[in-house]
Amino acid sequence: MAVDYLALQAGLQPLRLAAHDFVEQKSWTYQDFDRDVQKFAAALRARGVAAGDRVAVLAKNRVALVLLHLACARLQAIYVPLNWRLSAPELRLLLEDAEPALVLGDAQLASSGLEGVDLDAFATEAMDFAPPPALPYDQTVTSLILYTSGTSGKPKGVMLSERNCWATGQNFSVLASLRDDSVVLCDAPMFHVIGLIGNIRPTFMRGGAILVSDGFVPSRTLARLADPAWRVTHYFCVPQMAAMLRAEPGFDPAKLRNLVGIFSGGAPHPADAIKAWTRHKIPLANGYGMTEAAGTVVCMPVDISLIEDNLAASGLVPPEVEVKIVNDAGQALAPGTAGEVLVRGANVSAGYWRRPAETAAAFTEDGWYRSGDIGSLDENGFLHLVDRKKDMFISGGENVYPAEIEGALAGYEDIAECAVVGVEDERWGEVGHLVVAPWPGRVLREADILAYLEPRLARYKIPKHITIMETLPRNGAGKLVKAVLKKALLETV
Repeated sequence: MAVDYLALQAGLQPLRLAAHDFVEQKSWTYQDFDRDVQKFAAALRARGVAAGDRVAVLAKNRVALVLLHLACARLQAIYVPLNWRLSAPELRLLLEDAEPALVLGDAQLASSGLEGVDLDAFATEAMDFAPPPALPYDQTVTSLILYTSGTSGKPKGVMLSERNCWATGQNFSVLASLRDDSVVLCDAPMFHVIGLIGNIRPTFMRGGAILVSDGFVPSRTLARLADPAWRVTHYFCVPQMAAMLRAEPGFDPAKLRNLVGIFSGGAPHPADAIKAWTRHKIPLANGYGMTEAAGTVVCMPVDISLIEDNLAASGLVPPEVEVKIVNDAGQALAPGTAGEVLVRGANVSAGYWRRPAETAAAFTEDGWYRSGDIGSLDENGFLHLVDRKKDMFISGGENVYPAEIEGALAGYEDIAECAVVGVEDERWGEVGHLVVAPWPGRVLREADILAYLEPRLARYKIPKHITIMETLPRNGAGKLVKAVLKKALLETV
């Protein structure tokens, strides 16, 4: 009996490529990979790791991290990947919260000053164990804790089960047209839901191959996407990464014809940026999800005509995920009407690690997860996102969504990044305050920005204040922290 989809593929196609590690320059067949997961599980057990124990890891991407995660799942232990971009004090807080039985890591662990076991040494040790038989295990218990970025406070540990992870594998593999000949380049960090689940589980479920890189380097990533020896079919990134790939001197769309699609999430992807790919016959598919839903909730098809006909959409809802749009009273809204996005399904987390009050607040009584995002569903089943609920402000009685203003500025070439926050105003209640950062060597002028926005937005949406900064504040996960930005603006008044 196959205990999970990895084991199933090891039986179905034992000699097909499952994974390649660019750092180690090593490849695994499905048979090899399934065997090494069991070796890692044996090594963990020998170190005293038991069901329910946490195993924390601080390391850059490598295949060993996937082996560890799946080994923990089969032991019924809990894998806890840590963000190596965080400071040592931030990491200590996460370790205090998780209370791991074992900490593993690479040079990132050594440089942090935290104690733990060298990952290379552990991997070598694991290879000396005979792989025990894989036994059925409960896939409904927590196998993974992913800490959220903490944009609104202390990071929370999202508890995900194997059922959640494989449900995302099922949903996304269909949405993104993954098959047994798919090849996924993985350089999104594996402390993030896309890096650890979105890249891995759909691919293994369908019997494709993962190519694991230790990080995004535009020139290197572009070369790998174009390499005919690897024939990469799927790549996941955020909009800024996609833009950096296009800006590379060696960018040649003709060399990317093996791509079934580039998949983007984490931030709005402007229509012009999407068309910059589709005009070269390369699908750029928007997606929407969150850690609490084990990654992707909806995704655009990889059909270029559908993408171009629905440039403002985030994607279609698959059958095994439920999405509902509600007003502040929790009442379902008609198609095309904006409200809070609620999500329910086998992919959705049971809640937050040791945070019962926050878990209760995040879910309705009948099990819907409150995303905090504002969106609408159209009559064809496409989800359209508007903004974060908490970022919306009311100016003169009108709802204003910062993401709409930020999106309007996506085509302003001199702006590297921007953000809008609502600030108090005696006349209008609240007005928008736009903060912009220029590209190096570029000059931004307030009058030029206002002139650019005036034909594109209603007057009540146009920011009343503009501040130019060198960079915008971001947290350890690279996400913009609007609370910090707003505080800094208030302190300068």
